[in-house]
Amino acid sequence: MTLSVRGLSFSYGDREILHDVSFSTAPGEVLGIAGPNGCGKTTLIKCIDRIFEPGGRVEFGGKDMADLSTTEIAQLIAYVPQALTIGMAMSVFETILLGRRPYIRWSVSDADLERVSAVIAELAIQHLAFRKMTQISGGERQKVMIARAMVQDPSLLLLDEPTSALDLRHQLEVMELVRRVARDKEATVLMAVHDLNLAGRFCDRLMIMKEGRIVAMGTPSELLTRELIRDVYEVDAVISGESGYLQVIPVRPVGEITV
Repeated sequence: MTLSVRGLSFSYGDREILHDVSFSTAPGEVLGIAGPNGCGKTTLIKCIDRIFEPGGRVEFGGKDMADLSTTEIAQLIAYVPQALTIGMAMSVFETILLGRRPYIRWSVSDADLERVSAVIAELAIQHLAFRKMTQISGGERQKVMIARAMVQDPSLLLLDEPTSALDLRHQLEVMELVRRVARDKEATVLMAVHDLNLAGRFCDRLMIMKEGRIVAMGTPSELLTRELIRDVYEVDAVISGESGYLQVIPVRPVGEITV
């Protein structure tokens, strides 16, 4: 299904955070949202998930999100925030089962339990299933949160900085998992990212934001240029492809005083 955002705006009091944001996605696409701190990445994701009530129009699969109930939205969209908000005393299995809430009527069904077990097996985290969330690493917790999103069977997956605070191995594992979810489930993934090298490797397209506006959209090879990095991030950078992957190597802040 296609996500269509038209003329979206949002303000905190008198402070306008998003200004006339418009874009669309394709099914199975991983679209990365990049830009400096405070540019509106997280706010945009929360507006799409109707955590915030924006101006403008957000449609998914031809449905106006403003007309849908919370349950209907949860059956279409799964949101993985940057900060964990689940009860850390819960087991991994219980945490993932929370993702079935949009489908549970009176009690947990055998089908719900089977769906959780299937996703656990798919992600190869059976060894974690009955551990407490406090007993697993940060990278493992991020996988659990993605598993919780997957058992919702969403058509749109919203991720806010999914690799923040992860070591290199877990960054790659989580990004490969996101890529696989998009490909195998034909789910659209909209993901806020800070690491431009990971974004360049795993995203089909990038949306670059600055001060609440979209300044560029396109493939990583089209957008990740010295000129754009300098304009958006105020950093001089070297762009390299010697490793076989596009790499952004920051060199110095623009206007830096050297001694």
